[in-house]
Amino acid sequence: MDTMNNVLEVLKDSTIASKDGKDVRSRFWTIHKRVAEEHDGEFLERYTSDMDIVLVFSVLFSAVSTSFIVAMESSLSPDPSDTTNALLTQLVQIGFGNIDAAGIEPVAPASAWSPPMSTVRIQAIAYASLCLSLLAAFGAMLGKQWLGYYKSSR
Repeated sequence: MDTMNNVLEVLKDSTIASKDGKDVRSRFWTIHKRVAEEHDGEFLERYTSDMDIVLVFSVLFSAVSTSFIVAMESSLSPDPSDTTNALLTQLVQIGFGNIDAAGIEPVAPASAWSPPMSTVRIQAIAYASLCLSLLAAFGAMLGKQWLGYYKSSR
């Protein structure tokens, strides 16, 4: 209690304190409100700009990740030209009489094909990084909305 009285005495003699209040307590709360609003304003400015930076970075990273994912997508499916080449080879062999037409089994190289595990792992990591960057953008947008709500409610 003695500390509070000392603070009030210092504030009473200070030029910061407004003399508008009727008593010491009302002046204290007036000063407290002014200092709190100043602190909150600095907080809002700092974190709004920080969230803008996070939002821009995560959107750019998502765009780059998406372009890499699209470029790597073709490595997850068999090459259609392989099937075409195998069928053409089979037709040429039938045409020259090298293979009996009755004993030909249909060519289905696509059914035996599977992507390499390294490609699947790289794609999984790329999709995970895309999801995390979109989650960061979502979090930054939620934070900006909360700060906007906080500003308007003051």
